[in-house]
Amino acid sequence: MALYSDKVIDHFENPRNVGTIDDADGIGEIGNPSCGDIMTFYIKVKDNVLVDIKFKTFGCGAAIAVSSMVSEMAKNKTIDEVMKITNKDVADMLGGLPPNKIHCSNLGADALKKAIQNYLDKNK
Repeated sequence: MALYSDKVIDHFENPRNVGTIDDADGIGEIGNPSCGDIMTFYIKVKDNVLVDIKFKTFGCGAAIAVSSMVSEMAKNKTIDEVMKITNKDVADMLGGLPPNKIHCSNLGADALKKAIQNYLDKNK
């Protein structure tokens, strides 16, 4: 049995939305000291919709796949829709993650929500 699903491998080998946004409306970073993964998300928001999203991830293959999937799930969605994305949703969309890598899905969703919170704080 394969350790990772075909979707995880695809998002690791061909990550979507990698990079930064120089004039990002919101930036969120989160790291897990125990595994060394660090994820940073950059978002552009127009009319309450995430019109662009980029990420930089330092970490394992699962962390990169999670970041890529989270960015795909969030792009062109409203802030309210994105805030409803759960860690389980991310893992499910990837076809599951090994038990020792499930924490990566937590990091991805949480980093994106930090970027949204950063945007909301700046636009009160």
